[in-house]
Amino acid sequence: MTGIADHDRFVALLEEHKRILYKVANAYCRNREDRSDLIQNTVTELWRSFGHFDGRNRFSTWMYRIAVNVAISFYRSENRRIRETVSIDEFGMDLAAADRVMEAAGDDVQILHRLIGQLGELDRALIILYLDGNSHDEIAGIMGISTTNVATKIGRIKQQLQRDHHAQLATLRT
Repeated sequence: MTGIADHDRFVALLEEHKRILYKVANAYCRNREDRSDLIQNTVTELWRSFGHFDGRNRFSTWMYRIAVNVAISFYRSENRRIRETVSIDEFGMDLAAADRVMEAAGDDVQILHRLIGQLGELDRALIILYLDGNSHDEIAGIMGISTTNVATKIGRIKQQLQRDHHAQLATLRT
């Protein structure tokens, strides 16, 4: 991928869908430095893979798949520094925006975010995609699991989050 037109198209698509990066980074990373590293890793992988994006799926679906896979790998990895550095500024990412999203959230949303952060890797990815309004079919395509499995898992995750949220609120009241 070397053409100026490809670069410009990539940057435009990335700008249009950058909230996906912020959502995934906020779900998988607790501190700003890790969120920054994860976003940078994801943008790098998106750029490397952009030549393979054929438009059969929506860009956001393709982007989610890569972002979630990078996040899971990043989360598992002890080596959180990429070997090939790409300036995040080149792609117009405002890393402070990921922080502002959380700072602007109400207490319930912040509790929910903490609870989502405690979920396992797959469950965390599923609930992020669900909360972003993706259909079960779209989530299944992104995650590579069946639609039935998505529906079952999301139902269980919602029940768990509801129980945990009530427990958190009860703890705060005492």
